[in-house]
Formats: sequence, C-alpha cells, structure tokens
Amino acid sequence: MASRNRMLNEPQQAVASCTAWMTRWARRTRMQVLAGALLCVVPVAMTEATVSGIAQYLWQSRVLLLFAPDKDDPALVRQRRLVASAGAAMGERDLVLVEVTGAGPGDQALRRRFGADAGQFRAVLVGKDGGAKLSSAEPLLAERLIEVIDAMPMRRGEAASRRPGGR
Repeated sequence: MASRNRMLNEPQQAVASCTAWMTRWARRTRMQVLAGALLCVVPVAMTEATVSGIAQYLWQSRVLLLFAPDKDDPALVRQRRLVASAGAAMGERDLVLVEVTGAGPGDQALRRRFGADAGQFRAVLVGKDGGAKLSSAEPLLAERLIEVIDAMPMRRGEAASRRPGGR
C-alpha cells in the first residue's frame, strides 16, 4: 500500500515542483516562461486516478482528462501528440493531462462523474473550477482546446494580467 501511495504522489510532486519552478521563472522574460511551460506540459499518468486526486488541481490548473481502455489506445496516442504539438500554448494555459486507463474504484468514479465508458476513448476538459467545459469521444485538436480555454472568463483575466501594464 505504501508503494502504491508513493506512486500516486510522485505525479503530484512533479506537478508541484514544475509549478514552483515556473513561478520563479515567471518573474523573468516571457520567453523563459514559455520555455518553462513547454517543459511542464507532460502527461501526468496516475496509477489510479481518483476524483480526490484531480481535486489537487482545483483553482490551480485546467485538467484534460483522457479516458481510454488502455495506454496504447490509438485515440489516446493521437491526443497525446496533438497536445504535445502545442506544448508552450498548453503550458501557458495551465493545462495538466491526466490519463485514466485503469479499472480501479478511483478510475470508475472518474468515469461515472464525467460520463466516460470503460471501453471507449473520451477527452474531457475540466476548468480550474472543477467543472467539465468540453467533452469529446474523439481526440481534441489543440486549436479547439485553446479556443475553449481562451473563451473562459478566468483565462481572459489571466491573459490580461500577463500583458505589460496589467489590465
């Protein structure tokens, strides 16, 4: 059990470490922030994702939940590539990927909460407030994710505050 808890905490620690690193660099030039974002947008694969596990991102990050029957699912692989192709833009929008490919109780709870069948792919964009903003049975194009995120009121505020001179 201790080993399993350690496995669940490692992605959380990696995200926290990456977030701290980006915060330190945020005081520097915009280019450095974008470089940091590119480094930090990597899939967070939990051994068993749970509703409480994604709660750690509440008000901190947007989460792209990727539900799939297994780690080699073609739609999952395609979605990873699509998000990776826009790494800097996704990092700037505080996007974290969480893959749900197991059948444990935590995975089942997430599937129920977000309406994802166990044998099918589903991508669900979860806002910083914890609500589902976009759901698709097909991989989402990076442009679509950016469009939906940029239309969010919280994101508009973030973008305005990052501009020189603030709002």
